Amino acid sequence: MRPHHLVLLAALSAVLASCQSMTPQERRAADESRCAGYGFKPRTEGMARCLLDLDLDRRAERRQWQNEINNRPRYWGPVIVHRPVVLRSR
Repeated sequence: MRPHHLVLLAALSAVLASCQSMTPQERRAADESRCAGYGFKPRTEGMARCLLDLDLDRRAERRQWQNEINNRPRYWGPVIVHRPVVLRSR
């Protein structure tokens, strides 16, 4: 295999790895880490408020994105966002 093929393969792997979404547990841990970085102590009212604010911001960004998608010209048709469920037989 040529060296530039290895570089291309490594770059493609990095791009695909960055597309993975976070699990709810990973997102919660990242949010707790972020709030702790702001100086909030675990199991306090401030930490709970910080976590709530992060979640509300995330939901507002999602609604804004959806509104932008829905408000584009109608000749493209509506955008349907779905999460496919893959079933495997045992």
